[in-house]
Amino acid sequence: MVLMCNFRPQRFYLVKTKLQNLLFIVGLLVSGVAGAQEVTLYEQFNGRYDFVFFGNTLNPHENGSGFPCQTLTQASAALNLAPTDVIAKAYLYWAGSGTGDFNVKLNGIDITPDRTFSHLSNTAGLKYFSAFKDVTQQIIDTGNGDYLLSELDVSEFLVPGSTYCGNATNFAGWAIVVVYENPALPINQLNVYDGLQGVPNQLTITLDNLNVIDNEGAKIGFVAWEGDRLIANNETLRINGILVGNPPLNPTNNAFNGTNSFTNSNTLYNMDLDVYDIQGYIDIGDVSAEIRLTSGQDVVMINTVVTKLNSQLPDATIAIDNIQLPCESREITVDYTVYNVDCTNELPAPARIAVFVDDFYLASTQTTGEIPIGGSESGQITLTIPDIIPDPFELRFSVDNDGNGNGGIVELEESNNDFVTTVAFPVVPEYHALPEVLACNEGLGAGTYNFSGHRDLVVTDPAHGVSFHETLADAQSGQNPILNTENYTATASPTEVFVRIEGPTCYAITSFLLRTRNCPPTVYNYISANEDGYNDDFFIDGLRDIFLNFKLSVYNRWGQLVWMGNNNMPNWTGNNNQGFIPLDGRTPDGTYFYILELNDPDYPAPLKGYLYYKK
Repeated sequence: MVLMCNFRPQRFYLVKTKLQNLLFIVGLLVSGVAGAQEVTLYEQFNGRYDFVFFGNTLNPHENGSGFPCQTLTQASAALNLAPTDVIAKAYLYWAGSGTGDFNVKLNGIDITPDRTFSHLSNTAGLKYFSAFKDVTQQIIDTGNGDYLLSELDVSEFLVPGSTYCGNATNFAGWAIVVVYENPALPINQLNVYDGLQGVPNQLTITLDNLNVIDNEGAKIGFVAWEGDRLIANNETLRINGILVGNPPLNPTNNAFNGTNSFTNSNTLYNMDLDVYDIQGYIDIGDVSAEIRLTSGQDVVMINTVVTKLNSQLPDATIAIDNIQLPCESREITVDYTVYNVDCTNELPAPARIAVFVDDFYLASTQTTGEIPIGGSESGQITLTIPDIIPDPFELRFSVDNDGNGNGGIVELEESNNDFVTTVAFPVVPEYHALPEVLACNEGLGAGTYNFSGHRDLVVTDPAHGVSFHETLADAQSGQNPILNTENYTATASPTEVFVRIEGPTCYAITSFLLRTRNCPPTVYNYISANEDGYNDDFFIDGLRDIFLNFKLSVYNRWGQLVWMGNNNMPNWTGNNNQGFIPLDGRTPDGTYFYILELNDPDYPAPLKGYLYYKK
């Protein structure tokens, strides 16, 4: 299985080049303004990548050799990649004498630049230009074959007697930098630098963002303009102070001499597509390289530099995916993902993760397994935010960080380990306290309640939603609401009802009690004990299983106690259990007197009355 990293543009360099374009446009409008764009990192690739240049000059012959001062308007070149090479990016550069021609065609397709560059010669005061276009999709669609760049016309600057012709700096040309992937390649770090800088006498360019792990196969390529084969006046190229050459194509005293290292051509008049092996010129562990160019006479301009270095390192980044913010709590749950994307090696475990709130170190966690190239690992952590931390606050997750800024893993990029976001606790809706609801005890604490009016009582904002629930868990989740709030039966007293008040961003939970009271019993004082199902016993509604300690005494008309009962005994049906008991156990028909002692603090006095009994 072949592991390959994805690539991502270095966005801060893209922003810089847009600023450079603006400066160049301003420079075109203001006469006499000198300018040049430093060669800086444009994009970085990490994986099984390599590069190739192809392009052509529009100069039909060498400058200053007695030929007419002219350039063509079109020229072709061929791209030849292996069948297993997969194009990742393709960048078109075109350049020439003058302030610029920024409308050209590539294989008949109109091209306008994404970015432009300019250079003003300090010696002759002449302007030169370069333009850039990302043509990746066109190159992918066309593939190998011939490419024709046309309608690049700088002839207005090359009229007879012009200074460009007089000092032999008339030129135009184009080049395409192709970055490609191949599973057979080693894992490399490939950097594309661009700008437009001239070499009046000496030019030093520092190539940063390097990470050299193994210098085997290291190489550097240049897209340069206005180099002359016939001018070899102290024209040198040094990398980290070491003189570089590739003779016979590129002698050490004439580095930029109209050659193409990819085709071995020495007739690429006034432009160079050169590549050099720098395995012996750069050391393992280097994070930058210095390029120094000298020219005693030639007006050489560097447009693009590409480096390829073997660099097998992980690159840990982290993202906060989701934050669960519970209402009425400072405990949050954070879902996060650690990535190893812009990398050239696996990310070992464990990679420590430090958590900060407003720069206060709060907690730590770590990855659990090795993360492959292009892979990721997700995790979750629950954090309790201290009360001293204000709301809102800044939440920062930092991977490969022990909490003191120390990392234990060597990475390709050490400055992209943080993810920062602002967290604000949700606003909990305000509400009113609710009174308890009373109902008559229907037995053993059961009652039927109407608390529908509590919906309006609890809210401070009529737009807030309200739901009632039997459990706190249901209220917190918003599930299983009580639907019948006008006729709700509770089997115990007291019963707590939970209320969820739903606001725009959060909810609040409150509750109230349902409580029964013992209502006065109702005495039905007629007994017809004929077992017809009607009035067969002495029934007192609202007594049994409500007044659990009641005592009921029944007396005959002469004041003699004939029956005594309580909650554990059946109702009186006319049978005697006190005093004289008739043979049939039944008391005679007639009027009787009862005394009901409820033994309830709300009813200290007994209830007394008459009842009529009939067999």
